[in-house]
Amino acid sequence: MSRGTEARPSEARARLLSTATRIFYAEGIHSVGVDRIIAEAQVTRATLYRHFAGKEELVLAYLDQADRGIRAQTEAARASADSPAERVRAVSRSIAEGIRSPGFRGCAFLNAVAEYPDPAHPVHRAVLAHRQWFLETVTELLEQAGHTPADAAGRHLVMLRDGAMAAGCLFDPDLVCETFLQGVEGILQAHPAATPPRHTTA
Repeated sequence: MSRGTEARPSEARARLLSTATRIFYAEGIHSVGVDRIIAEAQVTRATLYRHFAGKEELVLAYLDQADRGIRAQTEAARASADSPAERVRAVSRSIAEGIRSPGFRGCAFLNAVAEYPDPAHPVHRAVLAHRQWFLETVTELLEQAGHTPADAAGRHLVMLRDGAMAAGCLFDPDLVCETFLQGVEGILQAHPAATPPRHTTA
């Protein structure tokens, strides 16, 4: 098999996943059929089923890709700060940047779980796994910032994030983000170990 022949299937898979991601996020999952994804990705039905067993597997790949992106974004934000409290702020600012981004349509995971309410469904389980990771991550960060135990503070931050993600595509995203970041600051300042935020010029 030539190198070009080997490359084509992965290119087709990437195109299918990119197309599905764009449409699923913008329009919802149940409203989009595989025929449309095939047409917009410019592949054959046989190509789709060569890479994905069906629509459900494509949805899971879409969520896996979103999960990987958020994990990478979170790790980059953590690495950019030099104190525990600043790491919490950096992760929160990265969330706010996403809310302000063009085409923002809310949280891909909250959107997906609204369409898959059955707790036993693989898509529902994938959403819960992502949320558990995020809760554990922010709880760890808050514990490092001085909250001990940090369980309640972690849940508080996740709820603030959920509200901001839901409101960010309905109201003024700048105002939503300002409110969200003020809420995060309130969590941090509720513990004396937190350092005050640095003031930087825009």
